[in-house]
Amino acid sequence: MSTNYWDTSSRYNALHISKKIIPIIGVLVQSGLLDMAKGSYSGPFSRGNRTTRIRASEELQRRFAGLSSNRNDVGRVQGEEVIILRDANEGQLVEYDDTEETARMREELTRYNEVIQNAFIDVPTLEAPRMGDINVDHHHKLTRRIFNRGDWNFNGRFYGGWWQQINENARSQIFINDTPVVEVDFRGLHVTLLAIKAGAEIGGDPYDLPEGLLPGVPPALQRKFVKRLVLTAINADAKKVAYRGFRDGFPTDHAGKTITNEQLELLLAAFLEKSPHMEALLFDDHGIRLMNIDGRITERVHRHFCAQGTPVLSVHDSYIIDYTRVAELKRVMAEATLAVVGEALPTSNKFFGLDEPTGRTAQQVSDYVQWRQTPRTGEYLRRLAEHEARTGLEVVPYDRLTRKPNDRRL
Repeated sequence: MSTNYWDTSSRYNALHISKKIIPIIGVLVQSGLLDMAKGSYSGPFSRGNRTTRIRASEELQRRFAGLSSNRNDVGRVQGEEVIILRDANEGQLVEYDDTEETARMREELTRYNEVIQNAFIDVPTLEAPRMGDINVDHHHKLTRRIFNRGDWNFNGRFYGGWWQQINENARSQIFINDTPVVEVDFRGLHVTLLAIKAGAEIGGDPYDLPEGLLPGVPPALQRKFVKRLVLTAINADAKKVAYRGFRDGFPTDHAGKTITNEQLELLLAAFLEKSPHMEALLFDDHGIRLMNIDGRITERVHRHFCAQGTPVLSVHDSYIIDYTRVAELKRVMAEATLAVVGEALPTSNKFFGLDEPTGRTAQQVSDYVQWRQTPRTGEYLRRLAEHEARTGLEVVPYDRLTRKPNDRRL
């Protein structure tokens, strides 16, 4: 543990913890109250570098278990920095002087976090608030905006909410204020942004290639491979880096782990045949600049809904909102892209919103509403009641079309 990381004057040290904490940690480790995994440093960007990690030992956990307080009695420190600047050297934090722009971003993001914190965001089918290794609770809702390479033009995306850590299918099960949600995404956002840059025509799904390019691979999985490959190539500065990054992104037992360079070449050639304008735009480190663009789009989406106190969850190139406001979200997304890149970019959503003109009959809409009203577990309802007690706000799911509150007991 380096003393360099405990600067009490740093904007990133909201608790003002000094280097005096280091010997205290040592004593707690020796006393058996903390477990420590020591870090190591082999050189810049070495894959063997590890940060020292500490955790409460079983003995300390046992002692805390006897307290009458619980996790909900502990919150986050006020004034925690949410506008983060990292350098190019392994992402170390960079101190900076505030400007009107950083002050504006912080003020808007602080307001966004307040709206999100006041919203009840949960999954009604869960007894324990966990999905795999991900905690699904109000302790993991804080969003920060992160810039890289010591430059406000690189990255600038919004990170932090637990909904960013789960897959699309799991996200579809989220309820916001006890109301089902719909996720709306930009279709092939980064590929579309590069097409605009190249002056090429935008149309169709860029990842939808002829079936059978990889024998035995289903069309849906092939599309997933193509999308992963192209996005990795956009972010990489060399082909070999992209191919290695493609495989590294899959778990050990996934089919993507065994894809060869020759197979990736085949997929890439088919993609470039469909989108020839992309050839000069791959393997040129464009990704971090494109992230800055979608970050600017997202801040406009946040700004609109924060003004009315409506929670919207961002997942970089997609947004999740309760299913009574989907048409409004799509309109705001179009306005945001028009303002940032000069065009209203195409969007898609798997489930429809109740405010969208779908051409469905009243009975079909009623059936859809009934289907989306997932039964709530007892623990979910307990968490909802705790949220109301903690925030002092009543969660009233409201259907703007029928003018009737939803019934939690359905």
